[in-house]
Amino acid sequence: MPQAPDSPAPLKKALTTPLLYFFILGDVLGAGVYVLVGQVAADSGGAVWVPLVVALCLALLTAASYAELVTAYPRAGGASHYATLAYGPFAGFLAGFCMLAAGIVSVAALARGFAGDYLTEFVTLPVVLVVIVFLAALALLNARGIRESTRANVVATVIEVSGLLLVIGLGVWIVLRGDGDLGRLTQLGTDSHGPAAAVLSGAVLAYYSFVGFETSVNVAEETRNPRRSYPRALFGALITAGAVYALVGAAAAAAVPTDRLVSSSGPLLEVVREAGGVPTELFGAVALVAVANGALLTGIMSSRLAYGMARDGLLPGFLTRVLPGRRTPWAAIAATTALSLLLALTGDVATLASTLVLLLLVVFFLVNTAALVLRHRDTTARPDHFRAPTVVPILGAASCVALATQIEREVWLRGLIVLAVGAVCGTVAAMRLRRRA
Repeated sequence: MPQAPDSPAPLKKALTTPLLYFFILGDVLGAGVYVLVGQVAADSGGAVWVPLVVALCLALLTAASYAELVTAYPRAGGASHYATLAYGPFAGFLAGFCMLAAGIVSVAALARGFAGDYLTEFVTLPVVLVVIVFLAALALLNARGIRESTRANVVATVIEVSGLLLVIGLGVWIVLRGDGDLGRLTQLGTDSHGPAAAVLSGAVLAYYSFVGFETSVNVAEETRNPRRSYPRALFGALITAGAVYALVGAAAAAAVPTDRLVSSSGPLLEVVREAGGVPTELFGAVALVAVANGALLTGIMSSRLAYGMARDGLLPGFLTRVLPGRRTPWAAIAATTALSLLLALTGDVATLASTLVLLLLVVFFLVNTAALVLRHRDTTARPDHFRAPTVVPILGAASCVALATQIEREVWLRGLIVLAVGAVCGTVAAMRLRRRA
């Protein structure tokens, strides 16, 4: 059927299952893993692997709801589109607004991170110059095409995983030569947290390390046969990331004393120093690759989300414009990159960075409940889509509530401000759509 002249151009289907797998794996195995171990150890003790495994199980609950919705409604827009179908345009806008805000701030923060200490290991350049060039390069790669972007991600992901596997190997070597302590792997709890509280508190931080899988929802429309490819790539990538995280946490805890991990801003670098024989500059290079890769994938998510929300009438229509030949959403890429650049250059990123988990928990709660609502109400879903057991989205929604109760009061205050802005904008968007109807 020919496309209507006024309808947005469809996106090109270019992602295979392996490319999607590496897309998700690269986004989950982001820059945070290089500082995560010490932070989790501060809350949980030496048994770092326990909250990491718990966080993986909680992430898989929400991932199952995403798999169900993606295979039933394979189009860009992700959580925003699902919430719109389940609850209407207001909830759809709020979900999309939270995802978009988190994505834009994340790219800005990663751009600042790229221009920071890791880069100064090799060269000292003005932060403003590095941020501008970095974000411009990412935008051009994003606009060039999803296939080119995800192929670059495959290379970057292999580098990231290789660095983490090196840490695991060095940790094993330290233990084998008699300098490690396997007893630390069973030390669960701290002076301020008993074992149960330590697991839950550590799981909140560890949960942040698994977010990133939700960004893949926004490239479902560009995936070949998403009903078959998406669940395989999603669960495979999450389980791979969980195994790597658990092994990295165990290797670091066994190789390096817990208090040393806690006090270090580069805990994995402590493993390299303890082992000896490996240049520490190597980890500076790997970290730069991780930061750049995380920013690229989050930038792809943000632009596709903006495109999908615009197509649903929740954002201005010009964001649906795509490049004629490559069929990538250039207007959405330009807009999201500009906002990230503004935040990165003003340096006002830290005040919002700590609210990312809270914003994503709001999104995940809406996704889990939307899966329950739509499976009983909507008849337009594909009949052959993936379907999770009913208890899974229920537990997924409950896990979001449980984790939200562990977030600090100050973070809640900042998050509520962002949510209030989203609520006002969502009300305006819903009224605009009702006038059009």
